[in-house]
Amino acid sequence: MGEETTRTAFVELQGRMIETTGKLKQVQMQMRNKEAEKKRAYLTLEELQQLSDDTNTYKSIGKAFVLEPKSDLIKEQQQKFKDSETVLASLETSKEYLEKQMADIENNLRELLQQDPGLARQIMSMDTGRQHWFFVTMSHSLIDGRRGKASYV
Repeated sequence: MGEETTRTAFVELQGRMIETTGKLKQVQMQMRNKEAEKKRAYLTLEELQQLSDDTNTYKSIGKAFVLEPKSDLIKEQQQKFKDSETVLASLETSKEYLEKQMADIENNLRELLQQDPGLARQIMSMDTGRQHWFFVTMSHSLIDGRRGKASYV
């Protein structure tokens, strides 16, 4: 592979890694939010079920509270719980796909650096700010992907 082709491939892989890392972090954040929503629905459901059937229950609508039958509130919380589980399953699938993509990109980068020791030396000779950025990006993607410590060249 020519030096310019190798450099272009490296820049492309680096860009894909940055993009995939961003998407992965976004999915992880969405999963955390959905888990919190699911937990809130579960806890609310637990509290509602402990109430006697003749207890007045209210639903918050904006700043107002509206009298609502207990059974309706229970159904609503059950639905929120089920919806959260469905969304979490979908997000888990997305996360697994992105982690697989990340592993492929990392393997391609490793292969590229092994094929062209000159490029590896060039990265090692970069000013420390850019080199640090590259290695931090790589190590974060490896650690976030639960693959342990980063290994290069």
